[in-house]
Amino acid sequence: MLTRSRRRGAAIAVTAAAALALSACGSGGGGSGPVDLTGKDVGAMAEYAAGQQFRATEPLSFPILYSDHEAYPIQDDWLLWQELEKRTNVTFDPVVVPRSDYEEKRSLVIGAGDAPLIIPKTYPGQESAYVASGAILPVSDYLHLMPNLQAKIEQWDLGAHLDTLRQADGKFYLLPGVHEDVWQDYTIAMRTDVLAELGLAAPTTWDEFRDVLAAIKQAYPDSYPLTDREDGKILLNMVGMTFGTRAGTDWGYENESWDADAQRFVFTGTSPEYKAMVEYLHGLVADGLLDPETFTQDNDLALQKLASEQSFAISTNAQMIVNDYRPALQNVPGATIAKINLPAGPAGNVINSESQLENGMMISADAPESENFVALMQFVDWLWYSDAGQEFAKWGVEGQTYTKSPDGQYALAEGMEIMLDLQKSTGFSGGVFAYGGTTELLQSTFTPEEKEFQAAMAQKDELPLPPPHPFTEAEREQATLWETALQDYTAQMTLQFILGQRPLSEWDAYAAEVEGKGMTSYLDLVNAAHQRYVNENAGG
Repeated sequence: MLTRSRRRGAAIAVTAAAALALSACGSGGGGSGPVDLTGKDVGAMAEYAAGQQFRATEPLSFPILYSDHEAYPIQDDWLLWQELEKRTNVTFDPVVVPRSDYEEKRSLVIGAGDAPLIIPKTYPGQESAYVASGAILPVSDYLHLMPNLQAKIEQWDLGAHLDTLRQADGKFYLLPGVHEDVWQDYTIAMRTDVLAELGLAAPTTWDEFRDVLAAIKQAYPDSYPLTDREDGKILLNMVGMTFGTRAGTDWGYENESWDADAQRFVFTGTSPEYKAMVEYLHGLVADGLLDPETFTQDNDLALQKLASEQSFAISTNAQMIVNDYRPALQNVPGATIAKINLPAGPAGNVINSESQLENGMMISADAPESENFVALMQFVDWLWYSDAGQEFAKWGVEGQTYTKSPDGQYALAEGMEIMLDLQKSTGFSGGVFAYGGTTELLQSTFTPEEKEFQAAMAQKDELPLPPPHPFTEAEREQATLWETALQDYTAQMTLQFILGQRPLSEWDAYAAEVEGKGMTSYLDLVNAAHQRYVNENAGG
């Protein structure tokens, strides 16, 4: 049923079937011209519509690049595969890649022309690197084949979000995961028993957060009250957002940030907001409140420090606190840990509106060459974008893997204690398939305390989306010459400033150094691309 592969599947399995005369004014990749869909609907449903169960009219197998999570490695006998085939008449031919190597492998197989037809786990913006080569499909040309996605775009007012994905040709090349509402998962987890012991309220701003850390430091002088994981990228991302900037390298940093007052893009890493963020974090390190090893240690060491009371606060999402932190603190008498509301910063009590889009998928530019192309798009639409497909991917089979009460409350089936049990034993709720959807479905796995956290986050103000600035192929090539050098140098200097390895008095010298790496030329390119987009879409 599940044929594991370390190479690209040769082609979609097909047998003869009657074809409908379908056509689309689309591009077969990189804007190469219209693609006639006549004869490309073998296995497709003739009357497929939103809300309808997709089932291929004959058995099909689709190659997919599969990010294999170390906590729940892929298994041939998962119920996911069996039930998917039963419902849709479709199986997968996966190219299995360890999660840690996924992005590198994805680049290699696409560059070599060996990419499977479905390329998931791609975050908005990552697809841009593959557009110029013509290796991936301009999926916006084929939304008419995806009625569930079309319905959600309209119902959830996602047009402006999708505009941020458009390339210079006006098309977008990523099918993103889509959420009904903006939401915030990451925040800080704090030892709530220690807060109670010291008579401290949970902080609501980063200034209050600093004061709380200082009080913990006074009570536990041998500790670093705050340590973090993922090389500090989560912390940088959260603090940066609430300071009105972008930070965290691949967790959210972009070289360009939109200045609404100036109506132009400015360089993120030298902006006043970015400097203020760096100064804040530098102050935490200088006062012994933030573990300087945060930016170099692995996640296991960060967890050990929390478990041994060398630290009392760490970044978290809903899954980390349940699967990692609480089990690690089981041997600490009386220890309790919980999320605090994401602190407000100089930018206000805000969250990122970009969170309405999530990681999604690219489709290989070779896909329209297959006679099963229409069926492929219908299948993708059902599994990733229909209410039924999203519920299936997340929870599995009602009565076998979960139960659902009359008031819509989900519960794991007997024998499963946490979602990780479901992931390991059945394959459901994995990151390759289960993301996006209604707020009700998103929160169906949340604990009461997580739902309370989400209710508080829903009261925050949403940051505006930055305007599009898509590059032409030539501009993309030119931008690439500057982007990596600018980002790498900014990351390097950011760390040095935060750790005190370079004095903040040298900020202006740093800004001049960034200028020497092409900052102004890069921004000129970005702003020219933005203005062209505005001109070409005026009134549209």
